[in-house]
Amino acid sequence: MYKERASSTMAAPVAVKIYPIINTIQKMVLYETRAVSVPSRFYVVGSNNTETQFHVLKIDRTEPRGLHITEDKAVYNKDEIGDLLLMIDVGNQTKPGQKQTAASSGLCVACCAFGIVGFVKFLEGYYIILITKRRKVGIIGHHTVYKIEDTSMIYIPNESVRQTDPEESRYSKTFQTVDLSSNFYFSYSYDLTHSLQYNCTPPRDTDRLAPQASSLPADAIHLAQGELEEATNFIEGNDKAEATDLVYGVKNSPSYKYVWNSFLLEEFEHKVHYDWVLHLIHGFVGQSMVNVFGRHLYLTLIARRSNRFAGTRFLKRGTNGSGEVANDVETEQILHDASVQSFHDGHFTSYTQLRGSIPAFWSQDITNMVPKPPITLDLVDPYLSSAGKHFNSLLKRYGSPVIVFNLVKKKEKRRHESILQQEIVSTLSYLNQFLPSQHSLQYVGFDMARVSKSKNIDVMTRLAEIAEMCLQKTGFFQNRQRLYINELSNYRSAGVSSTLGDGKSCVKQTGVVRTNCVDCLDRTNTAQFVLGKYALAHQLYAMGVIETPKLQFETDVVRMLEWLYEDQGDTLALQYGGSQLVRRIQTYRKASPWITSQSRDIMQTLSRYYSNTFSDADKQSAINLFLGVYRPEKGKPNLWDLPTEYYLHHPEAMGITQCHRRSYSDWWDVRLLKSLPLPYDEEFKEVAEKKLRAIRVGKADRRIDSYLEYYQPHQLTVFDELWSLTLARESVPSTAVRENYSPFAQRDSRLRDTSSGKVTVVTSSTASNSSDTATSSDETSTCSDEEEQDWLNLTIQQDCASSNYFSFKDHFTSMKSRYGVEIKNPEKVDISLYKRYVGIGDNACQPAVKEGEQLSQESRNAQSKVTTLIRKSAFSLDSSRHVTPPTVNRQARDIYRIYVARGKTGAQVPSRGTTALYEQYCRSYRGATVMKDR
Repeated sequence: MYKERASSTMAAPVAVKIYPIINTIQKMVLYETRAVSVPSRFYVVGSNNTETQFHVLKIDRTEPRGLHITEDKAVYNKDEIGDLLLMIDVGNQTKPGQKQTAASSGLCVACCAFGIVGFVKFLEGYYIILITKRRKVGIIGHHTVYKIEDTSMIYIPNESVRQTDPEESRYSKTFQTVDLSSNFYFSYSYDLTHSLQYNCTPPRDTDRLAPQASSLPADAIHLAQGELEEATNFIEGNDKAEATDLVYGVKNSPSYKYVWNSFLLEEFEHKVHYDWVLHLIHGFVGQSMVNVFGRHLYLTLIARRSNRFAGTRFLKRGTNGSGEVANDVETEQILHDASVQSFHDGHFTSYTQLRGSIPAFWSQDITNMVPKPPITLDLVDPYLSSAGKHFNSLLKRYGSPVIVFNLVKKKEKRRHESILQQEIVSTLSYLNQFLPSQHSLQYVGFDMARVSKSKNIDVMTRLAEIAEMCLQKTGFFQNRQRLYINELSNYRSAGVSSTLGDGKSCVKQTGVVRTNCVDCLDRTNTAQFVLGKYALAHQLYAMGVIETPKLQFETDVVRMLEWLYEDQGDTLALQYGGSQLVRRIQTYRKASPWITSQSRDIMQTLSRYYSNTFSDADKQSAINLFLGVYRPEKGKPNLWDLPTEYYLHHPEAMGITQCHRRSYSDWWDVRLLKSLPLPYDEEFKEVAEKKLRAIRVGKADRRIDSYLEYYQPHQLTVFDELWSLTLARESVPSTAVRENYSPFAQRDSRLRDTSSGKVTVVTSSTASNSSDTATSSDETSTCSDEEEQDWLNLTIQQDCASSNYFSFKDHFTSMKSRYGVEIKNPEKVDISLYKRYVGIGDNACQPAVKEGEQLSQESRNAQSKVTTLIRKSAFSLDSSRHVTPPTVNRQARDIYRIYVARGKTGAQVPSRGTTALYEQYCRSYRGATVMKDR
């Protein structure tokens, strides 16, 4: 994020430059004092990655109920923190005359960690929760995303002051049922709670960051009642030439709807410096790499689960009085060119979509054990205030249009899902009559279950048509203007053109597609995959990677995207439904064998039914306790004694909170009209509104140096553990025949029927006008004799009688089948050349002959074959101790300087002559294409 703006009233222009802030505290050690005469304390020592700056927190352990945290405002270096810890250690040593015990002396290490999740209290004292193990799962630009692998929950009060309660251990076990090592993510420098489009949007009130130099000194700038913090203006080297520039680091205020440890941070976040605070999201993060002939593109999928009205499948349905819906998940698909990682100079695109339960008061009764519990409408809201609050929040966060993509059944012999279909249609019809027509809520209905059973209608083709229509209305985000070649080809993508902070043009997504079925799991995941597939084609086309915005099935890049959405679907289904997806993308594509698909669907259905029946209640209690929906207090009924948890999520039903209705007709916020179709949250992103924090820094400040944070040159890095290499290894397609190495080349999907010993070839039939067609498992495609012979050469032909026979080739694929290269015996010329090479090496190793030494005839013959190696080096001094490099001329230095600058800032602006030549080439190419089509 970067912004530059000049003050019009100043003689010398003052440029305001803005960069994202990086949390400097990324490593920490928890120390415990053990002494008889001194009160016991915890000391948390946090440091940056280079371990050059240290911060200290002091936690009092003498308070049995409260939480007392003291932050040391000083910043220590390595020597100073060592002296401080030594002083604390000496001060807590056992005094003369006291009993010498191992547990009562000095300062000891209690735990090493990478961050603080938060603090929690049940019926006794507070616990501190620390991240003890993390794993890198993705990078977005220079920003790293981590997944929590392990945590530690430590009780704070000392045992000498602990006031025990018999129910404390049960609450602790219930709380730890929420596994923090399962799909919880965080980042030290990137705001995971917001979309890429929001994070790239600079603050609106940047002019307030550039005061007049004559009226206000640089060290006395204050904004938003202290929200703007001052830091030392660290300027050195080339920064002195730009001393008039104002450099600020900004940190977004998170969207607490997606912060799952917000309750755990209540007693901590506003008492300490923000570097101590980490905001966790829950959901899914996956990343893959698309290798386009050496050009690396990173494809990232982020799913953010809402912490409001969160829970399990049958216990959380519909909406509550605040307009929050069940199973509310925001999915963001990011594609960026990894050759330039900077947000300012790189090329980034993203597409955001949403899933969530139908915003009505409905539920399913699970007291009777039936496969499909009946759907009932629990409450009639004549003015649809809850649904209005829900869609108002969508317009505020995403802009317009909001497209409701409904996948529930329309017609049934016995009314079940159709009840919800009628409810959502009537809801949208009522709300739209008060909303301006240009921003009305749009509805798209598609009975996906009925169409999937039809043999004449292809589900994927119909979904692709809907995806094309939706994307043409919402568009997608890209941080650059549209390519010139796209404009020449009359390509028109949706979205609103805007500008980023540095004056660069960009295209913003306006609106969102909100997909739902009954559970928002199986059908919803397949529909979101098709939306993502169509968006990915346009993202690749906008980046100049492919010629047309279309992608075929059975290509490496679509398979990669399908794997990401399958992993996302399985993860979200386990979190909400208790099992993996029942009906997968391959099932709706009809690309997998019927017997395999049906048997797997049955197993997942039984697993989901068992989980919903026997374990969902305990899981829901743990979620309520973790999110602070239920807070234990003495004198109140325990969590497990409550007859129902309905009132915890609907406090208005008990009169605890009053249901405010601003108006029965104006259900939307009037302020939205100032920004629509753009999102209000982005257009009115201001420091004054406390939506972000701004800090005055120097250009060389480590808190804004994302390059140093990403590459970490101070650390010893194992080459095989680099994230880019890990992605490269995992992204190699495992196709049998690699004749075309393009990730966009369509390949045959071949399935083998082991029961009959035959090879079955299933291909994806592609229509001439649409790339989104699916494969039917009921029909087997045939191939030519030559193709069939080539395929059979890669398999072992056997009849049914010998079906149990396995050979080496069954377990290890050949070089030709894996990489397209066949190992052959070397030619005679190559063998002769290798023998000569070996002979030179052997002869060069013969011992030297001393002067005057008498040799035998055999030795003289051997000595005549000795090869004398003459050292030839470009260095004037070249030894094992000293090396003098050759002098590099100015032309070579200039070439290298341009190369390094291009890696940092990207390609330079082409000259007029180059631009004219490129325009002529584009016109010629377009004319040739038109003639070819004719």
